[in-house]
Amino acid sequence: MRITRSVRRADLKAVGEVRRALRELMRHRCRTEATDVAELLITELVTNALVHTDRGAEVSASLMAARLRVEVRDHAARRPRPYVPTADDGTHGRGLVLVEALADEWGVDALALGGGKVVWFELDGRREAPYASGPA
Repeated sequence: MRITRSVRRADLKAVGEVRRALRELMRHRCRTEATDVAELLITELVTNALVHTDRGAEVSASLMAARLRVEVRDHAARRPRPYVPTADDGTHGRGLVLVEALADEWGVDALALGGGKVVWFELDGRREAPYASGPA
């Protein structure tokens, strides 16, 4: 199962639509907690792509056997870097820190010939949380 969306430059209203599409994709297949985390992380990545680049973004999410992979492609070659914001940063600067902390895996892949990059994350969304140390 997969969704794809194109988001126009500076169209921050589209972030909510992308989030709703992701929620619908995960609704009957994943834990509520995983869906909540996925919505937060996709919001951060799409917002970053729209705020920090001068073109739109391509967003895709795939769900296979309750493993979610989200990719956000933008047209800027500059690699994002997580950093811990200061108190003076307000709400800015926390997106990649959240992705780093909450995703099972994440990364940045450069595209060929200055075609931009893909920032991605993966989550395990199984309906039942896996046992931490086996059954009791």
